[in-house]
Amino acid sequence: MDDQDDGVKIALWVTLGVITLLLFGLLGGLGLRALGAKHAARPAAVAEADAMLDVPLAGVAVVRVFFDVDKAELLPDASAALAPAIAALAAAPAKKLLIAGFHDPSGDAAHNADLAKRRAIAVRLALIALGADAAHVQLRKPDQTALGGPPEEARRVEVWLVD
Repeated sequence: MDDQDDGVKIALWVTLGVITLLLFGLLGGLGLRALGAKHAARPAAVAEADAMLDVPLAGVAVVRVFFDVDKAELLPDASAALAPAIAALAAAPAKKLLIAGFHDPSGDAAHNADLAKRRAIAVRLALIALGADAAHVQLRKPDQTALGGPPEEARRVEVWLVD
C-alpha cells in the first residue's frame, strides 16, 4: 500500500511541475509579446527623429565608429569612442550632431543601405543614452564609400558637429 501512495505522490508532483512550467511559459510568452508591442509602437517623435536627412556633410567630424561585418550592434568600446561627440555637443550646445552611416557598393544595395541606417540609429541611441539631447542628434541618409579603401571604412558611422 505504501508503494502505491509513493507512486501517487510522485505522479502528483510531476503533474504540478508540468502545470507550473506551462503557466510560466504562458506568462513569459505574454510578457514578451507585450514588450514587443511596446517597442513596435514607437512614439511619432522617435520615428521622426529617426528620419534620414539628405544633406551634405559640412562641419567637423568628431567621431568615427566601426562595426563588425554585417552587424549593426555597437562594439563594447563604443561608449568611450562616442565620448568626444558628447563633449563637443556640450561645448557647443547650439550645434547638433549629424550621424552618417556608410556602406560599400558590393552586394545588395538595399541591404547595405538598411544596414548603414541601422548602424546610424544604434549610434544615435547610444549618444542619447550617454546624455545627448535627442533633439540635437540627427540622422543623415546613408552614403556609399568608394571601392579600394580599407574594408572597415565601409562599416563606419561618422558623427559630425554641425550648425
